[in-house]
Amino acid sequence: MTIKDIARLSGCGVATVSRVLNQHPDVSDETRRRVLAVVGEQGFTPNNNAKRLKQQAGTSILVVVKGRQNMLFAGLVERLQQLLRENGRDTSVHYLDEDGDEISYAARLCRERKPLGIFFLGGDLELFRQGFGAIGVPCVLLTNTARELGFPNLSSVTTDDGAAAEEVIHLLAGRGHRHIGVLGGNWSCTPISWRRLLGCQRAMDRLGLPFDEERQCEPSRYSMDAAYEATRRLLDRCPELTAIFAMSDVMAMGVLRALRDLGKRVPEEISVVGFDGIPMADYLVPRLATVRQDTQQLARRGVELMLRDIQRKGTPVHDVVPFALMPGETVAHLDGVPPLSGPARLPRSLTEAKNDSGCLGT
Repeated sequence: MTIKDIARLSGCGVATVSRVLNQHPDVSDETRRRVLAVVGEQGFTPNNNAKRLKQQAGTSILVVVKGRQNMLFAGLVERLQQLLRENGRDTSVHYLDEDGDEISYAARLCRERKPLGIFFLGGDLELFRQGFGAIGVPCVLLTNTARELGFPNLSSVTTDDGAAAEEVIHLLAGRGHRHIGVLGGNWSCTPISWRRLLGCQRAMDRLGLPFDEERQCEPSRYSMDAAYEATRRLLDRCPELTAIFAMSDVMAMGVLRALRDLGKRVPEEISVVGFDGIPMADYLVPRLATVRQDTQQLARRGVELMLRDIQRKGTPVHDVVPFALMPGETVAHLDGVPPLSGPARLPRSLTEAKNDSGCLGT
């Protein structure tokens, strides 16, 4: 994708597109909106300094981010850039919609930019199966596991999504909740959402809680507005719910807004738990209960693997980093309901309690 392509698709001249990308003031608001809309749709990264990019060809590390509204990824990108900068490496960050094809996009970047390596933040494993073989540079997938794929140039670092979801259900059951709804991505094509859903199901089965996937679960995009609408659908279908587990903190914000608009008090009438542990979760009122992913460790380990493989290709590594369950203020103890409890059954490496930071044991 070049400036000429953007010009053709937007119906503007190349010079006009260049002025928009370089933020010149002498462009009408309507033209600017039209050009930027095409830029966003095509996942185009503006080249404000073509000479610099040409100099960087073959020397930079790319970061392909799947999901424009994923606040967890924002923190990860910042940490990756800092660590790579400390190691004398340039980075180039590219954002795609959560439904985009990150593999085709990365393959094109490889042809155009010839990067030293690529980080993938989020990813559809089926797309990796189909097309990753065309990518020959060292790659690291973060927040998802590539263990089962078997590519020699693909490592991964992730959180144990299933175990974390189990811990959420144990938290809610331990506070008397018996009717729990689950809000997540597309189970059929999003491995992360699927693993979290399976974790919920395992915990509910073990605790003897009712679990009817068709009634208690509602797929949703990982955005506030989609989660807002999904919450309304879920409660219309299953009004007896006393708690909702949203599979991201961004989704949980949409849930909280929907509940307020429906006149339901949190946590007095219904409890909410998120996933990711983004900084904003600590500043919501009430403070959001959530699973905190360790972005520091995700980024640090990912950079270690990337630098290792750039210098000398090694055997792929697939690591799991610890998480922490933050109790927050959005989960109520239900009066008159005896709590359920059961073994968390987590690997020992994930069971270090962080009591000094207000975490429940994970």
